[in-house]
This record gives sequence, C-alpha cells and structure tokens, in this order.
Amino acid sequence: PSDDNIPHVPLIVNGQKTYTHHIGKQLMPHSHANSLCTFEMLDSIVVNDAIDGALEAKTQWAGLSQDERNSVFLKAAALAAGPWRQRLNAATMLGQGKTVWQAEIDAAVETIDFWRFAARWSEKIYEMQPPENEKNCTIWNRMEFRPLEGFVAAITPFNFLAIGANLPSSAVIMGNVALWKPAENAMLGSYYIYQILKEAGLPDGVIQFLPGDGKAFSDVALKHKMFAGLHFTGSTTVFNSLWKQVAENLDNYKSYPRIVGETGGKNFHVVHKSADFKHLVNSTVRGAFEYQGQKCSATSRMYLPAGIWNSFVKSALVSELASVKLGAADDFTSFITAVINE
Repeated sequence: PSDDNIPHVPLIVNGQKTYTHHIGKQLMPHSHANSLCTFEMLDSIVVNDAIDGALEAKTQWAGLSQDERNSVFLKAAALAAGPWRQRLNAATMLGQGKTVWQAEIDAAVETIDFWRFAARWSEKIYEMQPPENEKNCTIWNRMEFRPLEGFVAAITPFNFLAIGANLPSSAVIMGNVALWKPAENAMLGSYYIYQILKEAGLPDGVIQFLPGDGKAFSDVALKHKMFAGLHFTGSTTVFNSLWKQVAENLDNYKSYPRIVGETGGKNFHVVHKSADFKHLVNSTVRGAFEYQGQKCSATSRMYLPAGIWNSFVKSALVSELASVKLGAADDFTSFITAVINE
C-alpha cells in the first residue's frame, strides 16, 4: 500500500501528538515492498520536552495508591484480552514476521500476563513488612516503597511486543515515570500498546512514547541529571554501549541509576539416553526455529551421546526440518517466515 493508505504513528509527549517531520517506515519483513506504517522520529528537543513533562507528571502519579496505579494496568490487560487482541496479533504478524501462533502467545497472552503479574507482585512487595512491632502498639514499623528520583529510560526490542509493553510498565506501576523508545521494527504494535494504556486511564506524561533512533535518544536521556534507571532488552553490543555511556556520566546524575538489561543467550538441550526421541526432535525444531530463531531463548546447542546422534537424531532432525513450511506471516500454514531484517 502507498504511504497515504497506512497508519502514521506520532510521537506522544504529555499526551499530545508531536511531529518532527522526520519520517521513518516499518516494512513488512515478508514483503519489503509494503510498509506497515510510517512514524515520526524523535530529536533532542522532543526528548528534553518529554523528560520535563514526565518529571512534572511524576508527582501526582507517585502520590496515587498502589491499588489506583494497578487498576490502570489491570484494565489494560482486559482491553488486550478483549477488543484489542486481534489488532495486536495482526500488527505483530505483519510487522515482526510472526506466525499467528507466535503472535498470539506474545502480543496478546504474554502482554496480558505481564500487566496482571505486575499488579499482583506489586501487592506482594507491599506485603513485605517488618514482622514485629512493640507489643503495646505504641510503635508501628512499616516499610514504604518510593519510586526512583528521576525518570526511567525504557529501550525495547523488536522480537517481543510483550517486552515492549512490560519494560516501561513495570517501572511505572511502582510510581515511576518512563520514556519509552520502542524498536523501529515493532512500531505499529508498540503504538497500539500505548493506545491501550491511554484507554485504560494512564495519565498524560507518565509514559512518553518516543519512536526514533536509539543513539539520538540515549545521547540526551542518558546524559540528563534526572536519569534514574535504564530498562533494556536487546543486543549485547548495544547494552554494553549504554552501560558505558551511563558510567561516563555518573558525575552528572542526582543519584546512582539502576540498570536492568537482558541480552541474547545460548540456550541448550541436554539429552539423556532415556529421552523420548520424537519429543526431542520436535522440541528442538521448535526451540531452535520457531520465530526464525529470533528469541533470546532459542535453542543454540544440543549435548547428547554420540551414538544417539548418529543412529537417529541427526537424520530425524534433517527430515523434520525439510518438512516445515517457509512462507508469509499471514499464511496460517507457515512455520517459518522472514527474519526481521538483514
């Protein structure tokens, strides 16, 4: 479709659509000739405005009770489970190259779980109170939990829309405010996540939605005096560079920033000679090749007795892989679709 017939995703600062007129495109991985959406790209002025607005919104948001904050995310989970479910799945299939099964367990199911889990575990955190008080009750010990002094920068990946939803949300539900820089290859689905949160009652400025270049974002956000936390999922190379950038700016910050990051791994199967070989083959094909292996949980190694490999497993794996279908994401018979980009 032409750019005139596809959604255009704005920057959202303090609840207002913002435009820099610097435009990016999200292409369909299985059909490069087609754009799924266009989007505005951040600049330093927008990021600074977003920081100011988030810090202003923080006072009222942090002053709400935990139940009031939780209610926003529980409603968002209900919206994702109901009226928004198939729109999230469709955006993830077309935009991130997931099969219908992979889209459902990510964009819908895991997003819903993350929001519900966050609300539940925030309650568990508040249940962690000093076990004893003075017997005559003249002294009452109570633990209070307060947000960080500043804002959280949430930089999210292409491969799981649920992680895009969770990284800003898990900080915000505890009273923080966040600048969310979604992956350019997951833009439309991320925008839908933001719209769900707004429909659920998230106040303006609590999450600032900032599409665009990651370096342009971090060069402003990670140097700001009030930078208080980084929540990241992505490549090891990018995470290392962000951590170094934070370290280089330690003298500038009001407090020591919290850094939480998840990067790629090398998951493995360890096979005992008593294993069900058919189950082994099917699970290895799924673990290694579902979503084209673009998961931090993807199976990258297998350790097993040489005799088992040579007598059965190797030939069975080759045969099973030859039978799986490579095709477009919107073909419901596809097992493997396109990788996200070169």
